[in-house]
Amino acid sequence: QWQLVESGGGLVQPGESLTLSCSASEFVLETTAVGWFRQAPGKEREGVSCISRSGENPRYGDSVKGRFTTSRDNAKNLVYLHMNNVELDDTAVYYCARVFGGPLWCQITPQTRATWGQGTQVTVTS
Repeated sequence: QWQLVESGGGLVQPGESLTLSCSASEFVLETTAVGWFRQAPGKEREGVSCISRSGENPRYGDSVKGRFTTSRDNAKNLVYLHMNNVELDDTAVYYCARVFGGPLWCQITPQTRATWGQGTQVTVTS
């Protein structure tokens, strides 16, 4: 089962940093490109980033470009979202999911049969 699990959310203030983690217990994460998505109350789900199977050539949504980075540690079977200089508008539930991609490329588009976990809540408040 291609189930991913998000963790690391919490309460932060504007300008602070937070790192989210994405793990998989029943398959090797290295076999897939992984994307991060978020959904704020009353808004549609938004693509945040993606990372290829090798970790090369990550891509970012315009709203987080220059502030967020994504990385992966295939030895630990983890993908990360490093959120820097967070803003109030970053408040959302964050999800990771399998996306279209290969060893050196990715798209911030969920695979057709991507499954969604419960996500992790990030709240930015002053």
